[in-house]
Order: sequence, then structure tokens, then C-alpha cells
Amino acid sequence: MTIYYKERAYFTGKDLALSVIGGRWKIAIIWSLLQQSPLRLSEIQKKLHDANQRILIRQLRELEEDKIITRFVYPVVPPKVEYELSEIGRLLEPVVTSICAWGDNFSDFLEKDANKTSVK
Repeated sequence: MTIYYKERAYFTGKDLALSVIGGRWKIAIIWSLLQQSPLRLSEIQKKLHDANQRILIRQLRELEEDKIITRFVYPVVPPKVEYELSEIGRLLEPVVTSICAWGDNFSDFLEKDANKTSVK
């Protein structure tokens, strides 16, 4: 079964999912919004201090376009914008939690492996 989304063809749901949540900062953005929501761009930047603003804005826009997050613009000056997970975005919680747990386990594995190598 072929899935068509954004003028692209995906052959499995896994391919589609990876295209939506793949990106250097997307999992971290989703994780941040799972921990606290809504968040403003400046608050997301504080949590992800290694990410530059241009990249964060691009990835936030992609997540919004894919309906993973919602963006609320308040009619005030200066502009106030908040982001939060959409209903479908909140369904990513077990996926993101598992990915983060795996990352912690892999980090421990690498540390142990480096210690074994340095002992030899």
C-alpha cells in the first residue's frame, strides 16, 4: 500500500512517521512540549540551548504543518506565540519516551564500552 503525503510517496507507515518526526531537533521539541506546555519559542530555546533559532523555527513550522503541534498567536504587541502538542502529537508520548530511554541506555553502553577499551 502506497501512502501519499505532501506530494511524496511512502511505502510504509514507518517511512511516513520517520519523515514527520525525523529532524535534528524535532524529538527534543516534542519532548520539551510533553514536559511542559504550552511553551514560547524563547522557552524552547532555553531548553535546547545548542539549537539556533532559525533551525528551531523551521522545525516548529514543519511540526505545525504536519499537525503534530499547534501554534497560538495572541493579538498583542509585541507578538506572543505559544506552541503545544496537538491531539495526534500527544500520541507520540510513548514513542518519544522510549526513544529517550533507549538513548540513555545507549549512552551507558558506550561509556562501559569505552571503559573496557581503555583498560586493555
